[in-house]
Amino acid sequence: METASVQSATAFATDAPYTPSEVLVEQRQLIRAVSALNATDLFGADRELSFAVDRESRRIVVRIVDRNTSEVIQEIPPKYVLRMAEDLRHANGSP
Repeated sequence: METASVQSATAFATDAPYTPSEVLVEQRQLIRAVSALNATDLFGADRELSFAVDRESRRIVVRIVDRNTSEVIQEIPPKYVLRMAEDLRHANGSP
């Protein structure tokens, strides 16, 4: 699992003012939790859970990825949902 993705995801997810040490603690806890999940075969033998930030919407997405090919098996929320939300936001006059 990429820790850079987790760090970026945590930075975008925080609405309340956090101190840098609190953010670091949250990042470490999230990394440990995801690593523990990935150590099991919960998602399949060759799959892992990862977090990323969608470039356009800047929202956190959860992905199940094939470890061998890096192919995204499933993404939550799906890209089409993120694009629909973005279109609705623009239709309502928000930047």
